[in-house]
Amino acid sequence: MTSQTLREARKYEESSEKMISAEERPAFHLSPRTGWMNDPNGFSWYDGKYHLFYQYNPYECQWGPMHWGHAVSTDLLHWEYLPAALAPDEACDRDGCFSGSAVTLADGRQLLMYTGVVRERQANGGYNEVQTQCLAVGDGTDYEKYGKNPVLDERDIPEGSSRNDFRDPKMWQEPDGSYRCVIGNRAADGSGQILLFSSPDGFAWQYEKVLAANRNRFGKMWECPDFFPLDGRWVLMVSPQDMLPSGFEYHNGNGTLCLIGDYDADTQEFTECSDQSIDYGIDFYAPQTILTPDGRRVMIGWMQNWDTCSHRRRHDEAWFGQMSIPRELFLRNGRLWQRPVRELEQLRRDRVAYDNVTVSGSVRLEGIRGRRVDMELEVRPEEGCDLYRKFSVRFAQNDSYHTSLSFRPGESVLKLDRKFSGSRKAVIHQRRSKVNHEGGRLRLRIILDRFSAEVFVNDGEQTLSAVLYTPQEADGISFIADGTVKLDVVKYQLA
Repeated sequence: MTSQTLREARKYEESSEKMISAEERPAFHLSPRTGWMNDPNGFSWYDGKYHLFYQYNPYECQWGPMHWGHAVSTDLLHWEYLPAALAPDEACDRDGCFSGSAVTLADGRQLLMYTGVVRERQANGGYNEVQTQCLAVGDGTDYEKYGKNPVLDERDIPEGSSRNDFRDPKMWQEPDGSYRCVIGNRAADGSGQILLFSSPDGFAWQYEKVLAANRNRFGKMWECPDFFPLDGRWVLMVSPQDMLPSGFEYHNGNGTLCLIGDYDADTQEFTECSDQSIDYGIDFYAPQTILTPDGRRVMIGWMQNWDTCSHRRRHDEAWFGQMSIPRELFLRNGRLWQRPVRELEQLRRDRVAYDNVTVSGSVRLEGIRGRRVDMELEVRPEEGCDLYRKFSVRFAQNDSYHTSLSFRPGESVLKLDRKFSGSRKAVIHQRRSKVNHEGGRLRLRIILDRFSAEVFVNDGEQTLSAVLYTPQEADGISFIADGTVKLDVVKYQLA
């Protein structure tokens, strides 16, 4: 039975959505129906459609009482809003329905597992959150919370572990029909750990072991875990808080991390072999993956960063937050690679191509402009010339604004810089990444939507993501070289 809290949220979002025109939203990135969006939740395939839930405050463009928003798609790019799926309306989740996941049960229903939050008053007058794991079951539109919630609480975690940082369950089904899930937790040493749980039916859960421990290596608390097989190995994704930088691999603050290794299902032992960032740009957090019906491992993340939420003025906006473009994942040379989902190619229109363009100074090319763009570049040195010192592409550009992507081959550094994008806030506007190249030859694919840029380096070896709130009339694209380069460019408009 739908609670009054959920009915009110559904009524509010249905009326508020009408105040937002299609042109005010991203064209092919999911944004909230209204209000605030953060982490993706419950990314799943159910009843012939992709389902994506998300952390949601329908009433304001800022973080607040967490609901679950809900949308469905057949192509991962065009989303249809469904009514909000969960609201904080039970004793175990009265202060928020935090992140979680979804699976399909044997009887055909969809099972949601989420973190319920209750703020508990302390002796000093402050509050701490108590976090537990809860269930809801439904038909793809309406969900009923389980009568025995919570199904996991502080009694189910290792001694000394925090009941205040115990969140973000990610479930999957084993070949024998049983279920597993990983959950982020803070260990007794104050840093993150990922706990493994099992269930025969999706409802009765028990603790198995610590799957992976941070031991204060990568930030502190590990949020939003995901664990899956990929190309013969296993990948554990987490989003660490309070990271320290490590060269160009990790940045200060909130970051993304994947551990690549091997998993023995019999002993439930995960052996780490390597670690890396998932995205090297400014805005990417809390990714979640799905195995598509045709066998692809596809990831989507919140295209935002907690440290940059003030980038956009929110008091006069109708929505805040958007998801990344869904990305196909694969391993190559022991590293995680990503490419935009192949469905994006179906949106390509109006091909414009140039080969062997000589760039020295600044160049604009006829037909190369726009804010909904899929553009592929290859840059290389001019034969017979010294190695160029720097190459840049500027986009979302007019006389007042631009965002730039610049490459210095002598340092092997690629920099994304949006400080001239129209922001009036002193938040993070630059990220740099070490990239591989062959004597100054570099391949880039730049995906622009109305309010974002996503860069794929060397066919997916690295990605850099950033949100942009530049006025839409700034749609110029230019190429700049310090030295002389040869440039190939293919640009498509995205419908």
